[in-house]
Amino acid sequence: MRPGSTPERETILSMSQMKIVLDEADIPRAWYNVVADLPNPPAPLLGPDARPISPDALSAIFPAGIIEQEISRERWIPIPEPVREIYRLWRPTPLHRAVRLEEALGTPARIYYKYEGVSPAGSHKPNTSVAQAYFNHVAGVRRLTTETGAGQWGSALAMAGQMFGINVRVYMVRVSYEQKPFRRSMMEAWGAEVVRSPSANTNSGRNVLSRAPDSPGSLGIAISEAVEEAASRADTNYSLGSVLNHVLLHQTVIGLEAKKQFEKAGDYPDVIVACCGGGSNFGGTVFPFFADKAAGRRVRLVAAEPESCPTLTRGHYGYDSGDEAGLTPLMLMYTLGRSFVPPRIHAGGLRYHGDSPLVSQLHHEGLVEAVAMPQRATFEAGLMFARAEGIIPAPETNHAIRAAIDEAMICKRTGERKTIFFTLSGHGHFDMAAYDRYLSDELEDSTYPDEAIRAALAGLPKIPHER
Repeated sequence: MRPGSTPERETILSMSQMKIVLDEADIPRAWYNVVADLPNPPAPLLGPDARPISPDALSAIFPAGIIEQEISRERWIPIPEPVREIYRLWRPTPLHRAVRLEEALGTPARIYYKYEGVSPAGSHKPNTSVAQAYFNHVAGVRRLTTETGAGQWGSALAMAGQMFGINVRVYMVRVSYEQKPFRRSMMEAWGAEVVRSPSANTNSGRNVLSRAPDSPGSLGIAISEAVEEAASRADTNYSLGSVLNHVLLHQTVIGLEAKKQFEKAGDYPDVIVACCGGGSNFGGTVFPFFADKAAGRRVRLVAAEPESCPTLTRGHYGYDSGDEAGLTPLMLMYTLGRSFVPPRIHAGGLRYHGDSPLVSQLHHEGLVEAVAMPQRATFEAGLMFARAEGIIPAPETNHAIRAAIDEAMICKRTGERKTIFFTLSGHGHFDMAAYDRYLSDELEDSTYPDEAIRAALAGLPKIPHER
């Protein structure tokens, strides 16, 4: 018997299925569109005149196939076979029972995680990058621009672009460009060009640099640069790694597979947790389970975000642009204001001022929950997980792990045997400098001041809505 263990725990460890795996034939054949099960229809995208825009307005930067998915109300959207064929390189991803973490916590809860870090790019992002590259390829597009925070999305699109013969330029948020040089190397290895944002390449970037030469950048600024370039070139489209409906649609392969795996395990989650920045990982994980919730099943859906970028927990629900320069349509979402520039935290993929309109709507209507996590507590949880389960998580994923551990500790106090499920959205192999800072006691918490949030929100467009 191992030190600190009990006979009961040893029995659980020896008898539990540690990995629940599916066959390649079980890869979903259709994405799930949560819009079909929403209690209320989504609010329209608006133009600068505050009037709903037509789908044609999106055609300057998106192909027809993506636009159709963005506005679809159909419950199921078929996954093209060329996309499923590439998915087979890493999907289905495994569902793990975290027995060793349960033992380390001494909790009666059952903890499961779905590991998306097995993809070639090391995260969940290829689930949509492959789909977006495919639909652009079908449309004859040979060049894409995009933004990236921590570099996971940029890596995923660089890989997908290579597979479909598409050149990719990535505007990488400056603070992550400097913190994560090997993510930049990955993108370049797959043939992408990586530009530090804000840059002198675009009007958007030059405007930011004129105001703040030392700006750390933000996803909102990088989106502005990528959208501006795509809209100004006839040979270029734009590709987005989160926020929009079609991105979350593609990510539902995560939750769809997980539901099959829980059925195979003879279990079902009471609480589902995923980290949330723009919403792609969270939506992809929980939306298929929301279908059950909408049908009457009891399940809690919890978004875990950074305390320093508290969009859902401290933001305003209203119309705002998805980028700093105001080039994108206005979306009804939780926002901290498009001028918001978050602190230099290491969870670069969560440093976004807004959130998915679909996730925002569900939160506003009380159907999903949100919690904000301080940076040091998330790294503490990530190390606890790594030392129990062996996988070093990405800083973004650490937010979900922190929330899952907190839920498990509540079960320890109450004696409840709940089932807790979270998505391990990516590995942290390129984030070891952040772990070094935590282990050296150099990593700081950074709560964003109320006055800074109020200042950023003061610039929101004054557009009434009935939500």
